[in-house]
Amino acid sequence: MDSHGQYEQRVVWAVVGTDIGPLLLAATRDGLVNVVFHATDGVRDQALERLAARLGTEPVEAPGSPLLTEAIRQVEAYFAGRRQDFELPLDWSLISGFNRQVLRELAAGVPYGTVVGYGDLAGRVGQPGAAQAVGMAMGANPLPVVVPCHRVVESDGGIGGFGGGLETKRKLLALEGVLPEPLF
Repeated sequence: MDSHGQYEQRVVWAVVGTDIGPLLLAATRDGLVNVVFHATDGVRDQALERLAARLGTEPVEAPGSPLLTEAIRQVEAYFAGRRQDFELPLDWSLISGFNRQVLRELAAGVPYGTVVGYGDLAGRVGQPGAAQAVGMAMGANPLPVVVPCHRVVESDGGIGGFGGGLETKRKLLALEGVLPEPLF
């Protein structure tokens, strides 16, 4: 507790090796708050600086923290093909408004092994015609993989964009059986 009797915000993080490269996982008392692709040293350090600025506290590396152990276990099981759904508390504090609404619908309504179009997802949140805004929400997703923005594709069958890179999106969709694995 701080001097005013309030609980201080605590942010813990760890980097997990996956088939799509290292992922940084960060959590608060409220749940998993951030997942960052390609968490090499430089990317990791920038992400931690952004988290410190946004959450008002310096993130602490703590892979053994109870706040992270279940998230790490579930991410590892997902990439090993032993888990299809994440059952984790999520801290939505890095996102708000329309983006949060869209991401919550995505997390709840687009299961493993399926995809949804940007426009279809816009319609699900009562904003038909807001496909571009849904695309922006996907790009702002602080919890990729766990909140599966890789499952959002173009209505014409195109793969669409992806903050983690198109190859990463292809690998995630292949893992879930949506796309065939590349032949070479």
